[in-house]
Amino acid sequence: MYKSFSMELAGRTLRVDIGRVAAQANGAAFMHYGDTVVLSTATASDKPREGIDFFPLSVEYEEKLYAVGKIPGGFIKREGKPSENAILTSRVIDRPMRPLFPKDYRNDVTLNNLVLCVDQDCSPELTAMLGSSIATCISDIPFDGPTASTMVGMVDGELVFNPTSAQREQSTLSLTVASTRDKVIMIEAGADEIPEEKMIEAIFAAHELNKKVIEFIDTIVAECGKPKHDYEKFEIPADLYEDMVNFITPEAMETAVFTDEKQVREANIKEITEKLEARYEEMNPDWLPLIPEAVYKFEKNTVRKMILKDKKRPDGRDMNQIRKLAAEIDILPRTHGSAMFARGQTQVLTVTTLGALAEIQKLDGIDENETGKRYMHHYNFPSYSVGETRPSRGPGRREIGHGALAEKALVPVLPSEEEFPYAIRTVSEVLESNGSTSQASICASTLSLMAAGVPIKAMVAGISVGLVTGDADDDYIILTDIQGLEDFFGDMDFKVAGTHKGITAIQMDIKINGLTREIIEKAIYQTKEARTYILNEVMASVISEPRKEVGPYSPKIKQIKMDPAKIGEVVGQRGKTINSIIEQTGVKIDITDEGAVSVCGVDKESIDRALHMIEMIVTDFEEGKIYEGKVISIKEFGAFIEFAPGKEGMVHISKISKERINRVEDVLTLGDKVRVVCLGQDKMGRISFSIKDVK
Repeated sequence: MYKSFSMELAGRTLRVDIGRVAAQANGAAFMHYGDTVVLSTATASDKPREGIDFFPLSVEYEEKLYAVGKIPGGFIKREGKPSENAILTSRVIDRPMRPLFPKDYRNDVTLNNLVLCVDQDCSPELTAMLGSSIATCISDIPFDGPTASTMVGMVDGELVFNPTSAQREQSTLSLTVASTRDKVIMIEAGADEIPEEKMIEAIFAAHELNKKVIEFIDTIVAECGKPKHDYEKFEIPADLYEDMVNFITPEAMETAVFTDEKQVREANIKEITEKLEARYEEMNPDWLPLIPEAVYKFEKNTVRKMILKDKKRPDGRDMNQIRKLAAEIDILPRTHGSAMFARGQTQVLTVTTLGALAEIQKLDGIDENETGKRYMHHYNFPSYSVGETRPSRGPGRREIGHGALAEKALVPVLPSEEEFPYAIRTVSEVLESNGSTSQASICASTLSLMAAGVPIKAMVAGISVGLVTGDADDDYIILTDIQGLEDFFGDMDFKVAGTHKGITAIQMDIKINGLTREIIEKAIYQTKEARTYILNEVMASVISEPRKEVGPYSPKIKQIKMDPAKIGEVVGQRGKTINSIIEQTGVKIDITDEGAVSVCGVDKESIDRALHMIEMIVTDFEEGKIYEGKVISIKEFGAFIEFAPGKEGMVHISKISKERINRVEDVLTLGDKVRVVCLGQDKMGRISFSIKDVK
């Protein structure tokens, strides 16, 4: 017999069944939100994984197309690798959950979310976030939860919670907020230049709703929760740590990490490690495997103490100071657009490619609103960017996440399809990395788009701030433009992108159990100050507005509108007519169901020729109007003239020349280009033409 719990959440019923399915998992929640159904499970290994110094958490979000009544396309009729949306959802579930597990927990943990049925008005992603929290809380896995999550949209200036499908289509905000009982622990947002104060209002409105959901989860845990199991703790022996600190000395460690050169710092730490290895090889060989983790702890404590107590950053900057910035465009001579942006030892090159609308990425997922992407941003993080040697095996979850964040940041400023009828792809190549590569990719992409002649509405810049906290909520330091070391040893990576007008994207990762409102507000306004500086002083000095035209190596696209009823005439039987136009002109042609025709080619003459053919096909002949065509057939009684593929007319032999002729061939030859005038309809209702009456 299973137990069922329910609450009303944003006007719909959230129901959780415990004990109904998946009884062998450590914890399982059968989630229902409206008609959306997700099975969330939490499982842990019995023993810790050997030879690791991190918590091995895996989060999976599985989309099944049967959930929306689809059979997968292609030859293999089953789901393959996770979609981009599934990977991004897994990351959003992971980020608020990971900080609440014990730091020294080494047992493998998997949080799995299986999407079984989708109600488009009730987000399966949100349902999975709640399900993962509930499944882990009721399990015997150590976890300092619960967490709760809320999605926020904005329609006509008003906030809406867990928006429906129709509301998501109209919304200028896509915000997800996860909370613990008292604090905000995760923020993910895409926005249409939302002012900072409105974003803060939305975040904490979601936080208040999250508190109510946590009260609901508490009732489930009280009735169904299992006692948490004991686990093998992994701590550095106190006598090892004490001996190491005394031998190396805090002053020497400060000297080792106090540099703005990443390579110098790494060499210094390597030297310290080698000294410890030599010392303990004779003194206490049992400590040798523990040296890397002990040095990590010593280095971390040193960096945090320097920042929090001594108000010193490892590279000597002030707390709100940005590293040295540099930007340039047109790095690559023949690509459609290129730009490079550098911040300290972080350097990103972004390349823009423009294409016909036929190259829009098609999506086949469980969200009926997401059928294609006209703008694609891809982010690559090769090993050489951090001085390592490992082969490329395609983008990982982090690369997909960073690419999606930059894409989200730039979408609000892109021109509409009507304004700029191109498919657009930007690729950010990280050439050097020491923190905030995702935000550098946003800056580089903005410059690259403008250099390519994409008429974006405003420039977008991104910046990241970090955090180091003490023992009390009011004991903290916020750091502008964190480098890798400050991200690694700090408590937060708060990324904010936007224009002068407002925010377009946020992603907040933290390693502690939540942030107060004061910290979030200060972080958001600190990023605005830094963003404004980058936009004004660095990016605008390189290129202040988009170029008026696309470059010489970019495809040229012209667009016309036609009566949708004429589409069949342009396409022709089995595509014969449109393929003939493409073959003759070398262009690409896209036609929408609404009758928008886009012609893409490498030169203006070919495009104009193709457009003329299409216009001839869809235009009805008018009496007295002059046309130009080609002789394609000669008969005894006259000649047939082709004005465009599939569009023909006849000139009677009596209308060919002012003088009487006996044979059409005496005047016309196949392939001749001639000008004719329309004479209107004959007695049979056919359109007739004349060559001799052209004036």
